[in-house]
Amino acid sequence: MTSSVPSDVLGRRILCDTEYATVRYAGSVPPTTGLWLGVEWDSPQRGKHNGSHEGIQYFKCTHPTGGSFIRPNKANFGVDFLTAVKNRYGLNDEQDVECEKENALVIGKKTVELVGFDSIIEQQSQLNKLVDISVSECAVSHAGQKEEIRRTCPNIRSINLSKNLLPSWEKVTDIACQVQNLESLDLSENKMKFPSAPITCTLSKLRVLALNRTGVTWAEVLLCAPGWPALEELYLASNDITVLERPINVLQTLKLLDLSNNQLIDGSQLQLIAYLPRLEQLILSNTGISSIRFPDVGFGCKTKMFPLLQRLAVDDNKILQWSFINELDKLQCLQSLHCQNNPLMGTEKNPETVRQLIIAKIGQLKVLNKSEIFPDERKGAELDYRKMFGNDWITAGGNQNPDKDRPNEEFLAAHPRYQLLCLKYGAPEEGELKRQQPFILKNQLLTLTIKCPDQPDQKPIEKKLPDSMTIQKVKGLLYRLLKIPGSELKLSYESSKMEGKEIELENDLKPLQFYSIENGDSILVRW
Repeated sequence: MTSSVPSDVLGRRILCDTEYATVRYAGSVPPTTGLWLGVEWDSPQRGKHNGSHEGIQYFKCTHPTGGSFIRPNKANFGVDFLTAVKNRYGLNDEQDVECEKENALVIGKKTVELVGFDSIIEQQSQLNKLVDISVSECAVSHAGQKEEIRRTCPNIRSINLSKNLLPSWEKVTDIACQVQNLESLDLSENKMKFPSAPITCTLSKLRVLALNRTGVTWAEVLLCAPGWPALEELYLASNDITVLERPINVLQTLKLLDLSNNQLIDGSQLQLIAYLPRLEQLILSNTGISSIRFPDVGFGCKTKMFPLLQRLAVDDNKILQWSFINELDKLQCLQSLHCQNNPLMGTEKNPETVRQLIIAKIGQLKVLNKSEIFPDERKGAELDYRKMFGNDWITAGGNQNPDKDRPNEEFLAAHPRYQLLCLKYGAPEEGELKRQQPFILKNQLLTLTIKCPDQPDQKPIEKKLPDSMTIQKVKGLLYRLLKIPGSELKLSYESSKMEGKEIELENDLKPLQFYSIENGDSILVRW
C-alpha cells in the first residue's frame, strides 16, 4: 500500500466529505490506472453499484447500490483518541479535525447535560484533569501510542465516542482499557466488527454502555459481557437484533436494558432474559411484539420472571389483545407502563376508556403512559370495571353467595382480577347491573349546570364533566372558566330531584361520583 493508505485498510471505517463508509477493497480497477478504494456506504443512496465494475465483482455490498470506488485522497481514515481530545478542547495549536460542539450527551433515550461546557477549557485546561469527555463526530479511529491515554488522562470517568470511525471492538478496548475509572461509554453509531470469541479486557467499573446502531447482535453482546462485570445500563437500540439467548453468568448486575427498534421474532424471546435478577427497566418500543406470556404461574399469581422489573415500555408495537395486559399483572413489581401507539389503544371509542381498563387490570400500576394514577382514579376505574363486566360474571357462574360463586375458567382468563375486585368492593348487586350501559366516555360524563347565586350578572353555564373528576379539579376548571382564584371558591350542589336542598362539596380530594351527583344537577359557585 502507498504511504497514504494504512496497511490494514480493509475493514477500516472512513469519512468522505460528510458520509461514512467501510473499505471493502483496495487495488486497481482496469482499465483505469492507480489505486482505488472500494467502499460500502452507510447510506446506500450515496453509492452507485453493488461492488462490481464492467462485469467483475471486486467486493460485495448488503445493498445493490451501496458501493462506490473512490481515490485514497478522498478518504479520511481518522485520528487517534488523544488528538481528537486535544482538538475538541482547544489544547492543540492546529485544528486538524472539525468537531461539532454539543451541549448534551445522549445515551440511549436519556439526555445528560454537559454542565459548564463553555468553560471546560478554563476548568479543565490540562488533560490530566479531564473527567467527562465528548469526542462525538471527531473521526476517532484508534487509541494511538500504547499506554499514552493512561498516562495523559488518568481521571476520565465518562467518554462519548459516538459516530466516529472505530472499526472494531478491539480498537474500542485499546482505548477503554487504559481508563481505569471508566463508568460511562457511548459508542453509538460506530459500525463495528465485534469479536467471535470471548475477550480478555475487563472494564471493571463500567456502569453505562450505549451500543445503539452499531450492528451488534445479542450473541456478540454475550461474548463481550464478561468484560462488563458491574454494568447497570445497556442501550442496544436499532441493531436488527431478532433472536435472544439466555445470559449465563453475565449481565447479572443489569438494571436497564433498551432493545427498542429491534424486530424480535416474537414475544417468547423475552422469556430468555426474564431471569436477569436486578433488571428494573426494560424498553421494548417498536420491537414488533404482539404477545407476552409468563407460563410459570396461572392468573392471579405472581411470576418469578423479571423479579424486580418496575418500568416497562412497549410503545409502537402490535399489541391488540387484552391478554397482553392481563399477563402484565403477574409481574411482581411493575409500577410504570408505556404502551402508546398500539392497536389495543384504538379498541374503544375514547382513549380514556382504554386507560381505565388497563388500570383496573394491573393492580400495582402507578404510572400509565407518563401520567400518574391517583387513588381516586384507580378506585373509579376498578368500580366501573366491576360493574361493566358484572353481567358476564353472573352468566359465567359468579354469585354473591360465596358458596355458589363459581365463575368458569374462560371468564377468569379474560378477567383475572375480577374476583379480587369483588373481595375489595363487594360483589356487584343486581340493581347496579340492570341499567348497565356500554363503558364509553359519554356514559361517564355528567351534564351539569354551573350557577353563581351571589352573582346575578353571571349567566348559568352548562358543562359536561367526568364523574371521576375531583372537586379540586372542578375548582381549577371554574377558575379558568369564570376567571376567579380557585382557592377562594366554595362549591355545593343542588339535586334536580330535591329542589331547594343544597349539599356542600367540602372535600377537594373526592370525585363528583362520591357525592352521587347525577345528570341535570346544578353546581353552585360562591366566592
